[in-house]
Amino acid sequence: MIKHIVMWKLKDEAHGNDKATNAGLVKEKLEALSGKIDGLLKIEVGIDFLGGGNFDVVLYSELSSKEALDIYQNHPLHQAVLPFIREAVMDRKAVDYEG
Repeated sequence: MIKHIVMWKLKDEAHGNDKATNAGLVKEKLEALSGKIDGLLKIEVGIDFLGGGNFDVVLYSELSSKEALDIYQNHPLHQAVLPFIREAVMDRKAVDYEG
């Protein structure tokens, strides 16, 4: 099993929305991928509620294999979400590991 974790620091404003609105939209768009991509076993998006953390949004996902991670990352539904996220983000950190 592969764990794919991504953290984003959002811009104060993007897409005409404030940070909190965009955090909610990132969560909604990513969690909508659940059940739609082969090999994506679990997807969960959390929004920092304290407001003082280093990052605003975190993605935790589980995939069945390294091949499934590649399929997920290149899947048209995932690719469709990326422009929105990229425009809203000022910093990104990610880690992929077997577990």
